[in-house]
Amino acid sequence: MFKTFANAWRIAEIRKKILFTLFIVLLYRVGNAVPVPFVNVAYLQEYFRSLENTVLGLYNVMSGGAFSQATIFALSIQPYINASIIIQLLCVAIPALERLSKEGGEEGRKKIASITRYSTVGIALLQGFAYYMLIRANSLLTSDGQGVWAAIVIIATFCAGSALIMWLGEQITEFGIGNGISMILFASIVSRFPSSIISTISGVAGGTVAWWAALLTFLGALAIIVLIVFVNDAERRIPVQYSKRVVGRKMYGGQSTHLPMKVNMSGVMPIIFAQSIATLPGTLVRLFGWTGSFWQYISKTETWTFVICYSLLIVFFGYFYSTIQFNPIEISNNLRKNGGFIPGYRPGKPTSEFIQKVLNKITLFGSIYLCIIAAVPYIVGIYSDTASRMGISLGGTSIIIVVGVALETVQALESQMLMRHYKGFLE
Repeated sequence: MFKTFANAWRIAEIRKKILFTLFIVLLYRVGNAVPVPFVNVAYLQEYFRSLENTVLGLYNVMSGGAFSQATIFALSIQPYINASIIIQLLCVAIPALERLSKEGGEEGRKKIASITRYSTVGIALLQGFAYYMLIRANSLLTSDGQGVWAAIVIIATFCAGSALIMWLGEQITEFGIGNGISMILFASIVSRFPSSIISTISGVAGGTVAWWAALLTFLGALAIIVLIVFVNDAERRIPVQYSKRVVGRKMYGGQSTHLPMKVNMSGVMPIIFAQSIATLPGTLVRLFGWTGSFWQYISKTETWTFVICYSLLIVFFGYFYSTIQFNPIEISNNLRKNGGFIPGYRPGKPTSEFIQKVLNKITLFGSIYLCIIAAVPYIVGIYSDTASRMGISLGGTSIIIVVGVALETVQALESQMLMRHYKGFLE
């Protein structure tokens, strides 16, 4: 990876893209330090310390700590991610959007992107209003921020910040090294790593955290990174044979290829969905101040009940997301139209059933892989306080996003260097 960056830096064109990307990320980090007016930031940070392992804590991690400081980028890219997921699901449920995304070509993709942008603004308004109501309900506004005008300013600032982040991500995609939204999310998560590591070291030095627990946590994190790198490019290749056909005096087809099926085709989405639902009870308990042994138990994340429910939700959403992304019937029909077949299986229903069987197997393996990554920090937290001190920022969600974006960035740089090589050769 470091060799790839070094080789890319030597090329002037790619070096300009890297510098432009770093400049946009710097602007994003500066925006994360600009607070919204009429909010008591000190009281807000104190309030968020009790919400670390909740849905709001997850939002805070994704925003790089801006959510707990009520900055102009407090909503971060969450509205854009939510809008993208909603539009993606609607493209499966609504035939008109499905035709637009599949048959509309470049013009169709531009319309889908435009719909996603407008949806992002709408969701940002709703989330900004909800965040304002949360701040107001907990008396976290300043004395001059009680009126309607202050509410409009706060909500509009949150919405404008989210729209600006979306624009910055698009600029990185167009003029930088690519994957703009992923790069911003990467910068948000990585920015919290140093403080988490320093707090853990301070805990070990102060005697509040066992040294073996901290060492085990870091070794586990390294093992998870190795596992992510190993599984990221793993795929199941189904052999495909194309029959020969004669057109005029020429013979076409007859070649052998394969149908690639990634082991973890759903990425980190099952973890995000499962984490949002699994931490919802704890969020409600803390927001509404419910007391009692039952409510206190379900609000804890360092219990085996939470780990089991969390893992089952990951498996469920893993199958759900893979079903949306990969349609065996459609793949089977496309193979038959192009004269392709899987050796040993007749075209049509037998082929689709075989693909579905393979899909179920690799989805199960991918879901178990995601369960291992996501549940390990909580299992460590059951036997030590290290996980809670390090916080959710070093959890499986953050690690898989950071490693995945790093691998995608390396691949993007290698592709750009390869394209430049061929372009220079043709010229």
